[in-house]
Amino acid sequence: MITVHTVHHLRLAVAQARRAGQRIGFVPTMGNLHAGHVALVDTARIHSDFVVASIFVNPLQFGPSEDLDKYPRTLAADQEKLDAAGCALLFAPTVEEMYPEGMANQTRVSVPGVSEGLCGASRPGHFEGVATVVNKLFNMVQPDVAVFGQKDYQQLAVIRKMVGDLNLPIEIIGQPTVRATDGLALSSRNGYLNTEQRASAPCLYSLLKRLAETIQQGRRDYPVLLEKAKHQLEADGLQVDYLEIRQQDTLLPATEKDRKLVLLLAVFMGTTRLIDNLSFESET
Repeated sequence: MITVHTVHHLRLAVAQARRAGQRIGFVPTMGNLHAGHVALVDTARIHSDFVVASIFVNPLQFGPSEDLDKYPRTLAADQEKLDAAGCALLFAPTVEEMYPEGMANQTRVSVPGVSEGLCGASRPGHFEGVATVVNKLFNMVQPDVAVFGQKDYQQLAVIRKMVGDLNLPIEIIGQPTVRATDGLALSSRNGYLNTEQRASAPCLYSLLKRLAETIQQGRRDYPVLLEKAKHQLEADGLQVDYLEIRQQDTLLPATEKDRKLVLLLAVFMGTTRLIDNLSFESET
């Protein structure tokens, strides 16, 4: 695997692969890689011939009180994981390479609708930062296909809409959430949890599964179900940011007539913010 740090060298390497007739796959990350990221690379390899990954902790998507400074940066270990997974090229730019004129003067990409509410409400400006950096990376790499994790469900919806609205010729693939054996969704932020918190964190996915089963059995009083579930999380010592049920495709609030549903939650376990979701169909 080759590692490059500039757009110039990135484009040279990708151009060489294209001249060889190779289909380009892309996996954008913020590093501190785990098995979930490796699964993204595995999927990209299935759908392309030459996989490019990026590692960039994007300041534009962090709020002033968020964990930008302490976000784990583990480039050497990440390079080993990507190389072992069959990634062909790693792009690891500096902030100055990504934003040469500074972030204050950076053109921004705003995606209406799906970026509103949920994490968009809790983290103002977050999805504008995500859409902007992903659009920049797409223009730098110019991939045929890009793979994103479904754990960040709203983010995936934002990227799909951006690609559609801007007519970008890129196939977007959503990778199912990779979980630990006890059900906890893999996340770089899981490393912030202490031993006791990590032991109790699987309760999030368990709660989502119970809620989905209840709805599939015919319950439609969503406000009552969600309020009861929130009280349960709070009784377990968690601070609930949101717990909502939405339409899978549009992320609009679910109605009793909707059948393709997704449950989404965000909680604080101590100072660590964890998110998870569960998509399902209700036939009754």
